[in-house]
Amino acid sequence: MAAPMELSCWGGGWGLPSVHPESLTVMAYAKFSGAPLTVNAINNCWRAPKGEVPILISEDTVISQPAKILNFLRKQKYNADYELSAKQGADTLAYIALLEEKLLPALLHTFWVEAENYCSVTKPWFASRIPFPLSLYLPGKMSREALNRILLTRGGPPLYSLTEVEAQIYRDAKECLNLLSKRLGTSQFFFGNRPSTLDAFVFGFLAPLYKVCFPRVQLQEHLKQLPNLCRFCDDILSCYFRLAVSDGRQPS
Repeated sequence: MAAPMELSCWGGGWGLPSVHPESLTVMAYAKFSGAPLTVNAINNCWRAPKGEVPILISEDTVISQPAKILNFLRKQKYNADYELSAKQGADTLAYIALLEEKLLPALLHTFWVEAENYCSVTKPWFASRIPFPLSLYLPGKMSREALNRILLTRGGPPLYSLTEVEAQIYRDAKECLNLLSKRLGTSQFFFGNRPSTLDAFVFGFLAPLYKVCFPRVQLQEHLKQLPNLCRFCDDILSCYFRLAVSDGRQPS
């Protein structure tokens, strides 16, 4: 009998099982591969064993970071990629790198740096789910970390000012969305009729951007002009997360 596996992650809202891209990626992969995870939506990531989420716990094993969690699940025979060719496996790695380089900075900016979005949506949502007094501190810490991550990767020459960095990351993100839309085409998933690791990562990145109601929607508007990517998110939500709940414990 397989050892029980528990996933700790941020909870959901706006019709999503989680609003946290990394958590959503792992939750989607577990659905695709049939991994029997118990999902525990926690409200304070400092309570996680390593201070970060998502966290997978299986007996004495504690794993963080989506790529490492997915590798662990594959070793437990929960593999969503078993039908992929070597070329498709290589394409998966290339597209995940593209997401992290081109789309992630703009996603971080949309949630955590864009002042109106942060003050009216992101900060209140996270603060309402974090116990006092950490609710006064932790969202700001997460915002600073997001900005530092953006500047660390994009703040060097030839982009010196924050305005220049912001303009570039949104150009890159829109280009990335266009490439994803072209690659998906009219297919249900990126490699045909079965979802794989790439679908989990794309869904994790796109679904929060697609569903969360922001006052400043520059990148969201661009995504909604790509109907196949929107349909992709809607299909996964309806097919794999119909019984998902926002808080508490649920089978995955």
